[in-house]
This record gives sequence, structure tokens and C-alpha cells, in this order.
Amino acid sequence: MSQRTDEIVKAIRKLEAELRKEIQRIRIDTYEIRDRKVHFQKNVLQYHRSRSKSLLKYLRHAKVKHVLSAPIIWSCALPALFMDLVVSFYQAICFPLYGIPKVQRRDHIIIDRHRLGYLNSIEKLNCVFCGYFNGLISFTGEVAARTEQYWCPIKHA
Repeated sequence: MSQRTDEIVKAIRKLEAELRKEIQRIRIDTYEIRDRKVHFQKNVLQYHRSRSKSLLKYLRHAKVKHVLSAPIIWSCALPALFMDLVVSFYQAICFPLYGIPKVQRRDHIIIDRHRLGYLNSIEKLNCVFCGYFNGLISFTGEVAARTEQYWCPIKHA
């Protein structure tokens, strides 16, 4: 690498270290993680509540396209629950048979964003859905990846 490239890399590393320190400072001042859950300081929760939009105001300002598309988004809930059931059943039966380590759902499906104080009830419900759905996709992907590692016929090629 050139001298200029080395200087840029050093500057980036220095900024990354500063960023980590600042994030740590903010974390200490605003929240802590206990038992895999985020717990906000009281003053932060009060600030969040002061920023919350009432449900009526939220609905009054909602875009029509968002209201009309919401049922389509939520129609994914039942297939997602079914997929969760099937993948969990598959893993529970097959992984022990093949000696594949099980995927921990709790490492993928993390539902905690609804605890933010500035969300109204619709936003909280949507956060629960997104946390579950995105976590389920991650969980399913990891189950598939471990299955592929075990069964893939080209793994030794």
C-alpha cells in the first residue's frame, strides 16, 4: 500500500476507536442490558414518552398507501407462524439424528423494539411483527445453512 493509503487506514482505525468509546458512553448514560433485555434509564423513558405520537394523530397523518398495504404485510403472519412450526419441528427431529448442533431461536428471534417509549400501540405491534419475522428468516437461514453443511454433496470437492 502507498503511504497515503496507510495514513487513511490509520485515521479510519482511530475514528473507529473514538466511535466505540462514544457508543459506550451513550450506552452507559442511557441504557443497560440485563437478561438479554434492554433497560432504559428513567429520564430516557420520560424523553421517549414525550416524543410519542398519539394513536389518533398517527392515524390522521398516515399515508393512504401505508394503510392500504398493511393488510398485505400482515397476511404474512400465518405463513410465518407455519414456517416457524415446520422449521422448529424439522430441527427438533432431524438435527439430533444427524448430530447437527441445534440453532438457538433466541439468538435470532429477538423481540424487544416494542419497549421503546416513543412508539404508539400500532408502531409497537409492527415492531413485534418485524422482530419476529426478520428473526424467523435469520433462524430459518441458519437451520438451512447447517443442513447444507451436513448434506451438501460437493462439500468435499
